[in-house]
Order: sequence, then structure tokens, then C-alpha cells
Amino acid sequence: MSRIAVVVKGYPRLSETFIAQEILGLQNRGIGQLIVALRKPYDPYIHELHRQIKSDVLYLPEYIKDDPKRVAKAISWAKKQPTYDKARALFEADLANENNNNRKRRWGQACVFAHELPEDVTWIHTHYLHTPCSVSRYAAHLSGRKWSFSAHAKDIWTSPEWDLKVKLADAAWGVTCTQVNVDYLQSLMDAPEKIELVYHGLDFSSFPVKDGARQPLTGAQETPVTLLSVGRAVEKKGYDTLLQALKKLPQDLNWRFVHIGGGELADKLKTLGEKLGIADRIEWRGAQPREEVIKACMQADLFALPCKIAKTGDRDGLPNVLMEAQAMGLCCVSTQVSAIPELIEDGKTGRLVAPEAPKELADVLLELIKDPQQRDRLGQAGSAHVRSSFETAPGLDRLKAKFDTVL
Repeated sequence: MSRIAVVVKGYPRLSETFIAQEILGLQNRGIGQLIVALRKPYDPYIHELHRQIKSDVLYLPEYIKDDPKRVAKAISWAKKQPTYDKARALFEADLANENNNNRKRRWGQACVFAHELPEDVTWIHTHYLHTPCSVSRYAAHLSGRKWSFSAHAKDIWTSPEWDLKVKLADAAWGVTCTQVNVDYLQSLMDAPEKIELVYHGLDFSSFPVKDGARQPLTGAQETPVTLLSVGRAVEKKGYDTLLQALKKLPQDLNWRFVHIGGGELADKLKTLGEKLGIADRIEWRGAQPREEVIKACMQADLFALPCKIAKTGDRDGLPNVLMEAQAMGLCCVSTQVSAIPELIEDGKTGRLVAPEAPKELADVLLELIKDPQQRDRLGQAGSAHVRSSFETAPGLDRLKAKFDTVL
């Protein structure tokens, strides 16, 4: 029975539960898969989802210097293939637009990918339209296979238009996870019907529902209201804005902030918290497995993720952590960025503020900290909405149907 190759940047990754969820969902629907990763894992934990995935994993050399003999052998093999000239021409056309070592590395990885691809893999499906897609596209042409893609967020908004247009034209078909993404990608295509909206959704079976409202605050109280956020400490998550907003809260308001996640800006954010004089109210827990995230959500009173558009153009699509928090009945505060308004309707299923607006965010946080009944109402409404509109099964069924036609 034939399989598909599912290409990812790294595997397994704590921040990509939506990909693991999709791989597992397709596995449970009888779709055989080979996971192809451009690099090995570096997270300290894995999710329970990863333990359930039975697919083989092919790790490509992250850098040419990691295994030059393996790469040289693959390139020698590639040059003997009847598909070589066409595949090489595609690479050289891209190289003319982006002549750097990163692009050259993708060609080497693609040669290894094509050379080591088992015969029973008859289709290539790549997550992300940036580097994994480049490797997948070259390997597909080298190995005489067709390919498709799932586009997400950073890969779309940080890729140059020329690169996206070339890939969109070349792919057999593609899916993406928000309507905002669909509209933008279709504007770059001569055949916009090749791409469609497939929400990631969630398997809600492992998420309990939080209930019960806290009593209104009456001055200082012994038990602080707990604000939680889960996400990588990177620019697009807007944690600098959140810390600035927390600083603006009344000094006699009893709150604490818990953050879960690793990330390159973790130390800078800790330093910012100290400069703002609120470090004693913040707990930085670092990367944690999903079980700990669920536990933290059940113990929290409010969830905040003030996303913004990074200077590079990078932004979130539909953050899984927002869906997870909502599924558990936790009131969520986020921003009017990208597709988040597709998930949260301000005042009905959560609260939305403008990005990079600490005063507006502080006002909303103050209101919600003081009003547990409103938090409970919005949390329950958010849970009902996300569970009815963002369940994972429809999207997985749609992907299965598409793969069934090519396997």
C-alpha cells in the first residue's frame, strides 16, 4: 500500500501540535505516512500525541557539513536521473532571485530526500510554504512525484511574492488554515481553485471544561487572579505589550501572570518585567508538555495572547493555544490580528483589542479581573463556539478524501 511523505521543518516540536494532530488523525483514517524532517528535535519534551504516531521518520541533514558524504552520494545519484535537468533548472531559477547558502542547502537536502525516498511513497505533502516547501518541490521533480502543501502563517507572510507565486503555480493543490490566508494566496494565483480553507481544529476529547466563576474583587484579597499565556517568546506574540499593560494595572489589584513556553526573547522579557517592577508577580515556567498546559489552564482565571505583526511580517494565523484555552472554558483576550477575529468575536466569545495597544489591553484586563461573571460568561460562550465550529474531524476527513484520490 502506498504512502505519502509529510515534510516538516523539525519533528517532533512542542509548538506544532496542530501538525502532530493532523498526522495522527490521518494515521487513524488509514493514510500511511513517512515523516520527513529538515532537522532533529531540540525541545525538552514531547506531547502524548507524538507517542501515538507510528510513522517512520526520515531526518535530512540540517546542514551540508553535517554529513557531506551522504549529500555527495545523493547529488551524484541525482545527476544520473532523467529528471535532473528540469529539477536543477527550477533550483537555479530560484537561486537567481535568492543567491545565498540557505537556498543552496535546500538543494542538497532535496537530493538526499529524493535519493532516499522509499518506492512506496507516491506523493509529497509539505507543511509550510517557505524552506520545507523548497526542499519538497525540488525533491518532487527529482523523484518524478507530485506534491501538495499546507500553508500556515509565518511561511506565508515572510516569504517574498515571487517565491510564493512559483510554488503556488507548481503545486498540485494546497490547503491553508484561515480565510485571511486563502484570500491572500488566491490573489497570487492564476488557478485560485487549487487552494481551499481547511481549519486545523482540535480534538476536544482530551480537554476538560472549566466552570465556576470567581467572586468579584473587593480591594486586596489573598488569592490573586491568575492570568495565563502559552506561546513562544517571540516578537509576534506581543508579550512586551502584555507586560506594559500589566504595569498599568492599579497597584492594589491582586493578580499574577504565568507564562509557559520557550523562545528567543525569554531573557529579554524577564528583564523587561524587572524594569517595570512587576517581576515578583510573574512566573516564567519555560517549555512544558501538553499535560502541564492543560493543568495550568484549569487553574487560571484568564488567558491573554496579544498577538501582533512582527517587523519581518511574521504573524499568527489561528493560534492553537487560543482554541485550546477556549475549549476549556477559559476567557481569552487577544488582538485584531490576522485570523483571530475568525475565532473570537469581541464581547461575545472573548475580548479583542488593537495590537500594540497596552493602555487598551490594560483597560480590558482590569475590567475582566474585576468581573468574574463576565469572564465566566465569555469563557463558556467561547467554549461552545470553538467546540461547534473548530472540531478537527471535518478538516481531517477533507484531507483524507484528497489523499485517497492520489494513493
